[in-house]
Amino acid sequence: MELRRLEYFIAVCEELHFTKAAEKMGISQPNLSLQIKALEEEIGTPLFDRIGKRIALTDAGEVLLRHSRGLFQNLQNAYHELGELRDHQGGRLAVGVLPSELDFRLTPLFIDFHHRFPKIRLKIVSTIDIARLVLDTEIDIGIALIPPSDPRLVILPLSREEYGLVVSERHELAGQESIPIAGLKDLPMVMYPKGFWGRELVENCCREHGFGLHIAIETTSNPSMFRFVGENIGATVQTRQLMMSVNDPKLRFIRIHDHPPVRHMGIVYRSDKYLGYAARQFIQTVRDRLRDNE
Repeated sequence: MELRRLEYFIAVCEELHFTKAAEKMGISQPNLSLQIKALEEEIGTPLFDRIGKRIALTDAGEVLLRHSRGLFQNLQNAYHELGELRDHQGGRLAVGVLPSELDFRLTPLFIDFHHRFPKIRLKIVSTIDIARLVLDTEIDIGIALIPPSDPRLVILPLSREEYGLVVSERHELAGQESIPIAGLKDLPMVMYPKGFWGRELVENCCREHGFGLHIAIETTSNPSMFRFVGENIGATVQTRQLMMSVNDPKLRFIRIHDHPPVRHMGIVYRSDKYLGYAARQFIQTVRDRLRDNE
């Protein structure tokens, strides 16, 4: 069985369209069809159901797709390991991080890592969809809110972080050390848009206690959010760790003393992915900087 035919097969599975798959692989559609037909003849069973202009995987196709992806993942692992031997502990690393963490908190970590390991080529992806990108092998490692359990993922817990109210030094609550969760009700808030995990986590906690947040401004930008708060346009609900990384003397953190929203951060990677030198060193760096007993 030729590896090239398996690559063509995977492309058709991903596109479910012969013409689009042929364009993706840089060959003609008739040639691609001949390659898939030859693969089906070699296996002795159809891999696709042809329903008019539509195609769908057969049960045999599903089996071959699963094992083909595993085969190419193992080959990629081998290439990475051999590359390390050739490059003398260099390599490449793609890391996914939450946008809210990249602007302030994690950028110094990446700078420190680069200074320590300048041969490692870093690609940093700012995204809220970290688990999916890890599973699709578009990134090697994610630093994220711990996702739901998935047997394909390894999750290394890093920290437990409580949310609190962040206000301007001029805010009416700025002198308070703590408030109850109900104290968030009706306060004008500056928050990330819906779909951001931190926003959803905080709002779910508030709904459990019988109220919703009053959102005055939504922004995807960390710097702008804290700028709005610093100018006393609204408050926000964030972790102390994130607020401290902003290092703005105009901001005050007020603890939620009864039922604070809590997030659990972790390192995420595929269970079947080879962890090379670059990945191992990065994981150790992150755990040293962000783990609970820091």
